Amino acid sequence: MQQDKQPDYRPVVFRDRSAGYAFLTRSTATSDRTIEWDDGETYPVIDVEISSESHPFYTGKARTVDSEGRIAKFERRYGEEK
Repeated sequence: MQQDKQPDYRPVVFRDRSAGYAFLTRSTATSDRTIEWDDGETYPVIDVEISSESHPFYTGKARTVDSEGRIAKFERRYGEEK
């Protein structure tokens, strides 16, 4: 493995601005903006549009489609007339 060809793998903070949630992880992503974390260290910060804190599927706020009701409505409207 050539050392000069590999991206730098370091701690980075990912921040979900819509949910006010941030987490520290390791990544090769780069950013010129920084944030001071809870441990007093300064890390690069990457703003993301959606994370597990704001995604409807993970928060339990996902809408479920009532497919049975739609099928019944379709059949009532356009079904065979007997």
